[in-house]
Amino acid sequence: MTAVDTAVPTQRLARIAGGCYLLTFVSIPTLVLYGHVHEPDFLTGGAPWEPVVVGGILEVIVAVACIGTAVALYPVLRRYAEARALGFVAARIVEGTAILVGVASLLAVVAMKRVEAGELPVARALVAFYDADFLLSQGLIPAANALLLGSVLHRFHLVPRVLALIGFAGAALLLASDLATLFGLWDRVSPVSALAALPIAVWEFSLGVYLVVKGVRVADPGPGGIPSAPATV
Repeated sequence: MTAVDTAVPTQRLARIAGGCYLLTFVSIPTLVLYGHVHEPDFLTGGAPWEPVVVGGILEVIVAVACIGTAVALYPVLRRYAEARALGFVAARIVEGTAILVGVASLLAVVAMKRVEAGELPVARALVAFYDADFLLSQGLIPAANALLLGSVLHRFHLVPRVLALIGFAGAALLLASDLATLFGLWDRVSPVSALAALPIAVWEFSLGVYLVVKGVRVADPGPGGIPSAPATV
């Protein structure tokens, strides 16, 4: 099969991946929807539980979309760097699974509130578990994803190099911010952590838009059938 023959399915897969990247942004409202669950009297007070359920549904969509990006991009990336392509798929699956585990912990708190049979220490422990899980599922792991995916995109010029460079910078800032949070320098939800997460958000949104609009730059196979980097930068 020639490069021309593979171009159409490759671009279709790239656009599916781009759509999945954009879909991951549906979880932004959880910043507000999960607000009450961190209140000390959420379990016994009159705060509504429905927003937490809505937030959980949005995060389930994000988890599926995360895995969708890897499934769609793997056939494209493996022609250039199979090991990193597999690593990207594995990391995305771990990320999606971790998100689902975090959602389950909050839904358990909601279930306790609805039946009015939960214990406050248990509920607080579940919320604390969600916060810790969030650092992994939407902090450390996305940084690894950006490095794995960005390195392939940058090396083979599959997208404009500036996009990959934004991903590298975002991964470094997000990793530094999450480590600082783990060591208690600032909270997970704080102005500093929000600023540190901004570049990785710009990377994922910009990549999603580019893939939907442009697809990827298809390189002609080089010696031995291994694709070579396009001449354009």
